[in-house]
Amino acid sequence: MHEPESSTLALSWSGGKDSALALWTLRQCHLRPRVLITTITGAYARVSMHGVRRDLLTQQAYAAGIGLVEVSIPVGCTDELYEHRMAKAWASEKLRNIQTVAFGDLFLQDVRAYREERLAAAGKQGLFPLWHRDTTVLAREFIAAGFEAILVCVDPSTLDPSFAGRPFDAELLADLPPGVDPCGENGEFHTFVHAGPILSNPIAIQAGETVERDGFVFCDLIARDRGD
Repeated sequence: MHEPESSTLALSWSGGKDSALALWTLRQCHLRPRVLITTITGAYARVSMHGVRRDLLTQQAYAAGIGLVEVSIPVGCTDELYEHRMAKAWASEKLRNIQTVAFGDLFLQDVRAYREERLAAAGKQGLFPLWHRDTTVLAREFIAAGFEAILVCVDPSTLDPSFAGRPFDAELLADLPPGVDPCGENGEFHTFVHAGPILSNPIAIQAGETVERDGFVFCDLIARDRGD
């Protein structure tokens, strides 16, 4: 695949470390996505699956210096409705000229194949800058580069609920049970990045309530006044 033009490049954005690493890697290759694309669960006004509040997502995009497109979906969204909403988004004024969409996927071939299939149907192509990177090495590089993130969603079937709300750091990596991917690529956990080399300033946050919902454990992050 030829190298995309930054003006026609978008990045699928969850606000977590894999998205942040993808953006960091793209910038190192002198590629600057024109827009970030995030799926929002409308009833909750939160990033789908991660459960992060929209105001934190907005702060993140602003600190990254990139425009943000939100695609709203309902709770319990079906695959058919999801694909309809995405097709409508691709046809919108902000995205119709996008030719390439980058993702932070690491090794799940079925996920990549699905993304490429849906993009092809919209006349676009995928870019996977982290593909097949060693996840142990990548997790350590993330920390060494100065990124800071917090676990906001944990799958309790693979990881103890007490991990929700913990910082993604060397101590956490050492505490991960055998079989849990260091980057959570199998869905063991999701993160929110609040500081690092892709952001012009840190995002002030504090941990709120930890709740269990729909089989997952979420740590609610709340924007904190910088004067606090």
